Amino acid sequence: MNRLAVRVPEDWGIQPVPAAHRHLRPFDLAVLWGDLAVSLLVMIAGALLVPGLGTKAALLAIIVGTLLGTVLLSLAGMVATNTGVPTMVTLRPALGVRGSYAPTVLNVFQLVGWAALEIIIMAQAARAMSDHYLDFEGYYLWLVFFGLVGMAMAVGGPIVVVRQWMQKFGVWVIAAAAAWLTFYLFYEYDMSAIWDRKGAGGFPNFWQGVDLVVALPVSWLPLVGDYSRFARRAVPAALGTYAGYAIANIWFFTLGMLYVQALQTDPGGFIDALVKMMLPLTAGWLALIVLLAGETDEAFANIYSTAVSVQNLAPRVTHALLAVAIGGIAIIAAVSLDLVGYETFLLLIGGVFVPVFGILIADYFVLRRARYDVDQLERAGGAYWYNGGVAVAGFVAWTIGFLVYAHAAQPPWLLEHADFISWAPAWMTHIGGTIPGFVVSFGLYLAGAHLYLSLRSQPIERATVPAGGDGG
Repeated sequence: MNRLAVRVPEDWGIQPVPAAHRHLRPFDLAVLWGDLAVSLLVMIAGALLVPGLGTKAALLAIIVGTLLGTVLLSLAGMVATNTGVPTMVTLRPALGVRGSYAPTVLNVFQLVGWAALEIIIMAQAARAMSDHYLDFEGYYLWLVFFGLVGMAMAVGGPIVVVRQWMQKFGVWVIAAAAAWLTFYLFYEYDMSAIWDRKGAGGFPNFWQGVDLVVALPVSWLPLVGDYSRFARRAVPAALGTYAGYAIANIWFFTLGMLYVQALQTDPGGFIDALVKMMLPLTAGWLALIVLLAGETDEAFANIYSTAVSVQNLAPRVTHALLAVAIGGIAIIAAVSLDLVGYETFLLLIGGVFVPVFGILIADYFVLRRARYDVDQLERAGGAYWYNGGVAVAGFVAWTIGFLVYAHAAQPPWLLEHADFISWAPAWMTHIGGTIPGFVVSFGLYLAGAHLYLSLRSQPIERATVPAGGDGG
């Protein structure tokens, strides 16, 4: 009698993934990141660009912001491909073995928030559909349902989700739904009037709009390595990541920016207005179902990567157990999370993680010339232990980079609690916080690291690349 074989998902924890188990090709990563960029939340972010900007200026901000932000996403992914370890572990050489715990804790909190936001968006759309067709809202039932779906996918892991779901089915039907949304927009509404619409002024101006767009790929920076570690070659994987994410992000940002004007609503009521518009239409309900199915991928990614991040703190806990626990926490958080604070949430993420990855890119690509010694990543007293497991230069650059970001962006969540950021010059507040925060942390880290090494008279290590990584 044949036995039914049940394959347990691979759980590498924070250990380098061996070359034989790196199954994701550049096309797989393009599918993954294209699918993750297709999101109702991206459409909401696009809606935030108007009416402050005119349609043409908003579209240019979308293109510029996407192209800039996706560069950072792809570079961070290359570090993980060459080392085979998750994102939070790649921060150990720059921040110290124990120093990497600080961004890890912050990442856990923000990923649970992202997962909860995705669950809320899906539940809101599903509630509108069930109310329209079944006269039954069931909002909290939908919250639990979509939370469980994301949890199950996270337990399955990226290889299963990409190869068995996204590549065979998910990405194609989502592309079809996006094409339907695009066709209907141009068919039903006066696009010439929308195209010629001028900006009303105020927030955002052009560079603040670029900054808001950059916040979307930046929000994925703490996750990208959790998937790129399953690729074999860094440069092709980075190109796949870049192409997939950039195309989809520009597409859906633009749809959100155009639809919010066509529907004549505000960002807070955008999803409800979009759903109500689609429900009565031929194939509209089908497109909504497809978009909901696609949105589960974002919930999966946030739950999966939260579990991986926790393993940087507690490496002995199994991934499946963590995914189940985190999925439950995300469902609970979704009950009370305020969607209106979405823009503030994006600013918070950028403020914390833009400087961190300025430091990572400076450390890996410039200071160490794309070489980390993976054997030292967990070793107490080793090359990345520094002072009690913490790299002071990294934390100084991170702190100053964050303060510069706060000065430049002047986000409301910080202005309410910190009068000391009011000295920011006018030109800086007009370009947002991402570029200044990144540049300052990048430069300060290199200066501080060289000073530290010169004082200790230690040469910069040139470690070898583990099997499976070729440096490009």
